[in-house]
Amino acid sequence: MKKHFLLTFTVIALVFSFSCTDKSKREGKPKVLVFSKTMGFKHSSIPKGMAALQRLGAENGFEVDTTKNADLFNEDNLKQYSAIVFLNTTGNILDAQQEAAFERYMQAGGGFVGIHAATDTEYDWGWYNKLVGAYFSGHPAGTPEADFVIKDKNFAATNFFTDSIWHRADELYNFKKINPDVNVLMTVDESTYKGGTNGDSHPMSWYHEYDGGRAFYTAAGHTDESYAEENFLKHVLGGIQYAIGENKNLNYEKAVTQIPPDVDRFSKKVLVNGEFFEPTEMAVLPNNDILVSQRRGEIVHYDAETKELKEVAKLDVYHKTLNTPGVNAEEGLMGLQKDPDFANNHWIYAYYAPTGDKWVNRLSRFKFIDDTFDLASEQVILEVDSQREICCHTAGSIAFGPDNMLYLSTGDNSTPFNEKGAKYVNNGFAPLNDLPGKEQYDARRSSGNTNDLRGKILRIKVNEDGSYDIPEGNLFPEGTAKTRPEIFTMGHRNPYRISVDPKKGWVYWGDVGPDARENKWDTRGTRGYDEMNQAREAGNFGWPLFVGGNYAYRDYDYATGESGDFFDPEHPINDSKNNTGLTELPPAQPAYVYYPYVETPDFPQVKTGGRNAMAGPTYYSDMYPNGGTLPAYYNEKVIIYDWIRGWMMAVTLFEDGTFNKMEPFGSDIDLNNLIDMEMGPDGTVYLLEYGSGWFSQNDDSALSYIEYNAGNRPPLIDNIIVDHTAGKLPLNVTAKVEARDREDDAITYLWDFGNGETKETSTPEVSYSYTEAGDYKISVEAKDAKNAMTKSEIVSVVAGNSRPEVAIDLKGGDAFFQENVPVAYAVSVTDADGSAIDQKNIFVSVDYMESLDEANKSLGHQQVSAAITGKALTLGMDCKTCHKENEKSIGPKYIDVANKYQKDKKAKSYLQKKIATGGSGVWGEVTMPAHPNITKDETRQITEYIMSLAANTAKEKSLPVAGTIRPKPTKDANVMVLTASYTDNGEEGTIPLTGVKSIVLKKNKDKPQGK
Repeated sequence: MKKHFLLTFTVIALVFSFSCTDKSKREGKPKVLVFSKTMGFKHSSIPKGMAALQRLGAENGFEVDTTKNADLFNEDNLKQYSAIVFLNTTGNILDAQQEAAFERYMQAGGGFVGIHAATDTEYDWGWYNKLVGAYFSGHPAGTPEADFVIKDKNFAATNFFTDSIWHRADELYNFKKINPDVNVLMTVDESTYKGGTNGDSHPMSWYHEYDGGRAFYTAAGHTDESYAEENFLKHVLGGIQYAIGENKNLNYEKAVTQIPPDVDRFSKKVLVNGEFFEPTEMAVLPNNDILVSQRRGEIVHYDAETKELKEVAKLDVYHKTLNTPGVNAEEGLMGLQKDPDFANNHWIYAYYAPTGDKWVNRLSRFKFIDDTFDLASEQVILEVDSQREICCHTAGSIAFGPDNMLYLSTGDNSTPFNEKGAKYVNNGFAPLNDLPGKEQYDARRSSGNTNDLRGKILRIKVNEDGSYDIPEGNLFPEGTAKTRPEIFTMGHRNPYRISVDPKKGWVYWGDVGPDARENKWDTRGTRGYDEMNQAREAGNFGWPLFVGGNYAYRDYDYATGESGDFFDPEHPINDSKNNTGLTELPPAQPAYVYYPYVETPDFPQVKTGGRNAMAGPTYYSDMYPNGGTLPAYYNEKVIIYDWIRGWMMAVTLFEDGTFNKMEPFGSDIDLNNLIDMEMGPDGTVYLLEYGSGWFSQNDDSALSYIEYNAGNRPPLIDNIIVDHTAGKLPLNVTAKVEARDREDDAITYLWDFGNGETKETSTPEVSYSYTEAGDYKISVEAKDAKNAMTKSEIVSVVAGNSRPEVAIDLKGGDAFFQENVPVAYAVSVTDADGSAIDQKNIFVSVDYMESLDEANKSLGHQQVSAAITGKALTLGMDCKTCHKENEKSIGPKYIDVANKYQKDKKAKSYLQKKIATGGSGVWGEVTMPAHPNITKDETRQITEYIMSLAANTAKEKSLPVAGTIRPKPTKDANVMVLTASYTDNGEEGTIPLTGVKSIVLKKNKDKPQGK
């Protein structure tokens, strides 16, 4: 009985004890991660801050880890922490995957503490802006003393204050984009110091619950002294304790943010390469055929089944000035799009500049049936007046919305350049010249004119007969005096590519901005910005009175050079003499992304340099079979891109459509001036690349699509190294490959020695001995456990011939040079095979460069000796059986080839391809053999040799083998590079080899330069 009672009591006690244990709480002490990475200003107080926070943890029962390593922002690592502290972080410190991991951490119930410069961090991440509560916008100089006013004493970070005023010295931040939902704990009294800009309610510390977690921020903490100040440390401690909360386990089932896919899962698959001449826009048809417009009037058709590209129409377009030399008109065939019901009605829309005396740009549609483009079927829909014989800004993109409304973008048709001979000019600022006869320098006549269709995005409903109706919701109702009802948005400069959200109907466009590189607030106004824009409803987007984030220009008198007032974005006025529309314009709307030529802290990911903003599609995975070809991660994201900077970005929006963040999209893909992007019927993203040269046919123009690999990826080969690439027989070589597998699979290696022999190894190294003379190509395939393979580059090995060694003897032995002070040198060549040295094959040259970095890139100097090397290569290959330099054979004479192609800019790349792939029909019916194992560098050298034979080719002469150089550096040159190369004649059964030697001499700036 007694034992039974004791047993029952024990069981009850255990049950009671178990039921009282809160399994939602973490075991042990809370852990806090202090993160202090900086990509901008680095606060010297960071080390003292980390030490102080570690002391706070030791004294108050929580552990503290410190780091500057953003790689720790992954889910497995973050889940161990009860709170994360951003201690004086600055700039763009997390990549897209790390940002997503941090969002998931907070959504799972995590805690956040921001100290001081945490608001000077991640300006292009709207989620973080709301989390931290505001962004830094500036501060007065120094660390002034001021009164901090305690507004809430019922919070752990302030409940210890006995007074409502906390008088102290610190760096006093001003803020922008303050989250209105935060709970303010303290403000600063701007009357107690100079330089405050937030007024009577200038917050300095706050807290709030956000996206599933808890966040606290204090603007204090700039100085070293702060981290020894008792009240400040109590203030921070209270914030950390709030962020830790009840120290519960994180619940990742509540996390909704997805982790972005790895960038190396994206690749570009080229369909057509180098065959376009100024492509502008494309239309992907329901059967995956693609029509591409070219500015000079051609419409070309890519057949998805046959893979062929052919011209199907040529519009007669005005594409260059007729009477004004030296001006690029930019007009022509500017836009192309299919009808939403193309499968049934076969309409293709084109926006073009017809030839003739009528100065208009025309929107028409044509029938395209059975691969035939019927020019006679044209229905003229709308015409936009255009001032010709000037440059620039046509826009001309066509898109359809989910309601089948047609959207057309038009440019401001204004000249951005300075007028020659004029005293007062634009200088890259807003073109506002309304003097008589200067209309092309006044964008208020077009973009800012409510009665003009230029500088707009138009929205119409096209009827069956080609007429159109005006939909409700455009900017100006029909019948409004001095307006055009077609206008959906106005105030655009050059909205070159537009898109429409296929579900919500929101309109996106990139607007190419003006060129002023610096703000001139006293005289002209803001510098130039490119813009990414969104219109959820009709509106005015400001140009030419505003640009970027509604940054204003000043009115400017081009007769006197006097500057007027800034334009007011809330009440913009167009009082230009050229304005035929309303004087009072709708309020101006800012861009959601904007960037100048230089770095911008607001959007650091956009990089620097030239600017050409473009808008791509909005992706919806549920609109396509099997979810489309992109991961569901991109659902509802907007793709944007920059034509000249070569990036693509995926933009994430908040539910209300406002900007949240952007992140690189397909960043491993190399782009050559991407000019259009469109979705195919199966969710494939197609890319149209203009190529790298303006107003020309470019070898790197292309039509492609993006492929996403969601599964196993083949190994990556970073490098293949062969220790000996030439030498006497037997030639013993050791080859090593640097390879890795992204899924961490084991790798096996299949080596190809170029002579029919192969060997498989489980290690990335192999040894082999060549016993017969010849030119061999070593390569290796790396294969993972799932049989996915990657092949390495080819390494040429010449067995039976040693590479000649070249030496340069500087007689003075000096590593420096002075202008016009003689440098004596002598070049010598040795050949391990004992062959006689052919003096004609020694080439000596000198170059002058700005820096050592530039010199290092040029060492080897293969370009100057490429023709010599190329000649030797042709003699060592089977080329000599079909071709002679100046004698007829079954193939053409090399000199005839050179003369035929000497004026063709594409000749060298064409000839390189022919050498590698072979072919017939150009010079006769005899088939020239292919050389699939030849390297690109070898084809380049052979081509250089052939083209050097042209009758009017200026051959570069070698310096003497020994002699004196009187340095004559170019302006700003600080480095002289002396290079010598020698190509031997090859040994029996082998190809010739080239040896190269370069010596770098730095300018002696401590001595006067010679005259």
